[in-house]
Amino acid sequence: MAKGQKPQRRGRKIDGWIILDKPPGITSAHAVGKIKRGLDAAKVGHGGTLDPLATGVLPIALGGATKMVPYVMDGIKLYQFTLKFGEARDTDDAEGAVIETSDNRPDDATIQVALSAFQGSIMQVPPAFSAIKVAGERAYDLARAGAPPDLAPRPAQIDRFDLIDRPDADHAVFEVASGKGVYMRSLARDLARAVGTVGHIAVLRRLAVGPFRIEDAVTLDKCINYDHSADCEPDLVKPVETALADIPALALTDPEVAALRNGMALSLIDFLGRIPATSSPGNGLVRGMAGHRFVVLGRLSEGLLRPERVI
Repeated sequence: MAKGQKPQRRGRKIDGWIILDKPPGITSAHAVGKIKRGLDAAKVGHGGTLDPLATGVLPIALGGATKMVPYVMDGIKLYQFTLKFGEARDTDDAEGAVIETSDNRPDDATIQVALSAFQGSIMQVPPAFSAIKVAGERAYDLARAGAPPDLAPRPAQIDRFDLIDRPDADHAVFEVASGKGVYMRSLARDLARAVGTVGHIAVLRRLAVGPFRIEDAVTLDKCINYDHSADCEPDLVKPVETALADIPALALTDPEVAALRNGMALSLIDFLGRIPATSSPGNGLVRGMAGHRFVVLGRLSEGLLRPERVI
């Protein structure tokens, strides 16, 4: 540090998750910035980007929880969206410009038949307005410059795609359970084409990401107006291991914790009788617990327990 230079203030060390109900009109990065300032947190990230138009569950990782973000993003996501028939837009959502229209409106039976082709493992062309990089440039930057890229189809996993409401002939409401990297805008666009018309997403809300549910989410205002008192923190910040609730827990001794924290792999013979029945000894994850405290995310493989993430 140069003479006379003041040390940079890094903020409070907070470890855990905030389950944010993201409001419309802001980016995920903007939401992270507001929370970082509101909580005076040293380290903040997020799991699973939401478009500015979208609302709903945006997991915010604080401190040690940022190491768990890849596992959260691998979790099943649950969405609800409203598809507006009759208008295709360049962004595939309500924020874009109309590029094509159609007077055709499908009935419920036609929609139900078409849905079967959009479930399971499918190939999907991402929206032109997406963050995918093309020759070093973001696709949305190219699209905004008037040169939308020709994006290649990508694999997408759709576990469930249900028609849940039909408010009128112009709109249909769907619920979708999907894997990582699935674009709801592409799903809406392609379904509209499949039923003989065009369309775009008018409303998009994410209801769940892995173990995080909308019922447990808090507003951005609550995060911004947080008073920093220790008594309030448990109401807002969930433990780091909340993100791994679906991963089996494995009890560890103090020497085992020390070894795993030093990067050592341990023989599964030493864990006979302790390995959770729901884990996969061939290639499965476990939550290493020291009493009630989560300390390491480990992987069972080739007769060994290897540390993947240490807290």
